Amino acid sequence: MHADIDTRGRHLARLSAVQALYQMEIADQKSKFVVRQFNEHWTEQAVKDGESIADSDFFELIVLGVVAEQDAVDEAIAGKLGKNWKLSRLDVTLRAIMRCASYELLRMFDVPAIVVVDEYVGLAKDFYAGKEPNFVNAALDKLARERRPGEFGIPTSLTDTEKTDG
Repeated sequence: MHADIDTRGRHLARLSAVQALYQMEIADQKSKFVVRQFNEHWTEQAVKDGESIADSDFFELIVLGVVAEQDAVDEAIAGKLGKNWKLSRLDVTLRAIMRCASYELLRMFDVPAIVVVDEYVGLAKDFYAGKEPNFVNAALDKLARERRPGEFGIPTSLTDTEKTDG
């Protein structure tokens, strides 16, 4: 049961991180203000329900991490878009999904890449009924395989290939 609470807490943290990035961009609000606002909401909810399910530390790590490493995150995403596409052309929510997922893939190695991809494709399905979830899946799969090849059984160097051959 504890694993279910952790999984649910992280799922809510990811959803909230996407919402926080959306709010920051639309309302031009600072990350620390938005993080504090979300944490206060969760505290109020915990008092009402007697239980808090959001992983607020995980949420904060994603939001503040995306902000701190926005150039690296955006560069990673841009490398997976089509030649005629720019990150700025993506809808605000889609951009937030891609930024959160990319940050996790680039910096949070305690979370398996396949889990990151699955979680954010699921969030894309929650927000979109069109082709966007497929786009998210394709772009994140490419990024995951590029940045975490070992998790997909892809040799990371000639030395790794030589080790398996012989």
